Amino acid sequence: MKELSLNILDIAQNSIKAGADTISVILTETQDTLTICITDNGCGMKPDFLEAVTNPFTTTRTTRKVGLGIPLFKLAAEQTDGSLTITSKHESDFPVDHGTVVTAVFRTQHMDFTPLGDIASTLTILIQGSPDIHWIYTHTTPWGDVSLDTQELKAVLGDVPLDTFEVIAWISEYIKEQYSVFNK
Repeated sequence: MKELSLNILDIAQNSIKAGADTISVILTETQDTLTICITDNGCGMKPDFLEAVTNPFTTTRTTRKVGLGIPLFKLAAEQTDGSLTITSKHESDFPVDHGTVVTAVFRTQHMDFTPLGDIASTLTILIQGSPDIHWIYTHTTPWGDVSLDTQELKAVLGDVPLDTFEVIAWISEYIKEQYSVFNK
């Protein structure tokens, strides 16, 4: 993929399909690394599926026999001398505390580092497509932090749905505004 934000979109879509009602996307950036951690409380993966999930021929899709999202995310991290780890607890083994954590570490100074891309659009697409999910986004950088928590928005908005045009437009601008401080 040309942008890491598209990988985030893909992994978050997996979390939605897994029935998660809370998904966090946490980015931690230093001078030379970017760590992306996507955590959900979905149904989780059984150990045999978890072991094979980075294989492109392992997928839950019924329409095709190839799943490239996680393998491409892993490849993007490893091409920068980084890594990808996935931990998961399946709901049959952990009825209360189940879910999946996908963590990728990228070396940002490496010539093969893929740019983050349009994370504001990725987040607004996710929120608009699944407004009932509790979305938590944090990007910590040496220059400042960007964050958004849909539970906080819902507390302020009351009965106004998150997927209304005005709210989605505001979310997009709010995220972009937080990032614009870094560019000054």
